[in-house]
Amino acid sequence: MGVSGSGKTTLLTLLAGLDLPTKGKIYWGKEHLNELNENERAKLRLGSAGFIFQNFELLPSYTALENVLLPLELTRTENALEIAKQCLKEVGLGKRLSHYPKQLSGGEQQRVAIARAFATQPKVFFADEPTASLDQNTSKLVIEFLTEYHRQYKPTMIFVTHDEELSEICHRRIYLRGGKIARGL
Repeated sequence: MGVSGSGKTTLLTLLAGLDLPTKGKIYWGKEHLNELNENERAKLRLGSAGFIFQNFELLPSYTALENVLLPLELTRTENALEIAKQCLKEVGLGKRLSHYPKQLSGGEQQRVAIARAFATQPKVFFADEPTASLDQNTSKLVIEFLTEYHRQYKPTMIFVTHDEELSEICHRRIYLRGGKIARGL
C-alpha cells in the first residue's frame, strides 16, 4: 500500500521477474532472477504465477473464454475448457463466455483477468489493483473469491492496492513511501 508513485507497481514487477533491479538480487525460490534471461524467467512463471495487471492485458481478439483458456493451453492442462468455464462462472461471468473485451465493462474485464490469473492454480499470485475497476458489490464478490481461493489452495498472494477492504484480508501489509518501505515488515 502507498500513495500513487510510491513504487508499489515497480516492486510488484520486480518480485515477479517482469523487470530486473538495477542493484541487488531477487530470488524466486533458489533461482536468481538477475541471472535468467527473459525466456527463462517466463518459463519459471508459467503455471506457477498468476497475474492481474492494472490495465488487464486481455487479448482483444480473444473472447473471455479464450483469454482464460490461454494459460491453461500453454501449460497443457487437462480439461482446460471446463476449468476456464468454471473460473469465469466463479467470478460471475458464466453467461459472458463468448464476449470480447470491448463488449465487456471495465469491471467485467477485470474479472476475466482474475479468472485467467487463477485458472492454472498458481503458487504465487500478483495483483496490481485487482478491485480498482469494480463497483462495491462486485468488489465484495472478488474479495470473497480471493479469500476462498487462498483458503482452499494456499498460494502466496501479493496485492498492490488502495482498497482498505482488500488489504484487510492480507496477513501482512507493507506501506511504501518514495520507493522505500515506510512500515510493515
